[in-house]
Amino acid sequence: MSENDRGTQGRSEEDAADVRLMRLVGQGDTSAFEELIEKHQALVAGTIARMLGSNSDVEDIAQQVFIRVWKSARRYVPRAKFTTWLLKITRNLVFNEMRRTKRHPHVPLQPEPGTEDPPLKDETILAPDASLLESELQQAIEEAIQQLPETQRMALVLRRYQQLSYEQIAEVLDLSVPAVKSVLFRARTELRSRLSKYLS
Repeated sequence: MSENDRGTQGRSEEDAADVRLMRLVGQGDTSAFEELIEKHQALVAGTIARMLGSNSDVEDIAQQVFIRVWKSARRYVPRAKFTTWLLKITRNLVFNEMRRTKRHPHVPLQPEPGTEDPPLKDETILAPDASLLESELQQAIEEAIQQLPETQRMALVLRRYQQLSYEQIAEVLDLSVPAVKSVLFRARTELRSRLSKYLS
């Protein structure tokens, strides 16, 4: 089987379309690049926001991810799923940012009243008291996730919010599948103990 066949065989239509777009981007096609951004912006920005908290520089980092995609397009070889490769770039930039902010903790700037972005939530509208409890729990979950070590946090975000398979998470994090399961087990155990008052 040639390298080319291997590159497209067994790929989902979705992924094959991404690989085609990347080939065009590699030839300098800006509209193909815009299409890729359009398709995967939510995945990248959502992952960054869940990893760093929504008051971080999500847009800046998402922009850096896509700048890397543009710069790497000519050398891109579709070994894994395109989204897996994209999330690896995201992981690297997010981990760098987490290390940077650990060294230089900054006080988040309060947004001007009325200019806050709507929170990244996808819950259906609930009755007021239930929704208040729900949002308090949601807040507690997000804060507890923020406390996790970076690899546990990334594994949990990819599994819980992006619905990635263990195999995909293993590729993104450069771990074996058993290691991913173990990381997720530790992350969930940690979350459970942090959220025990809500779970009783």
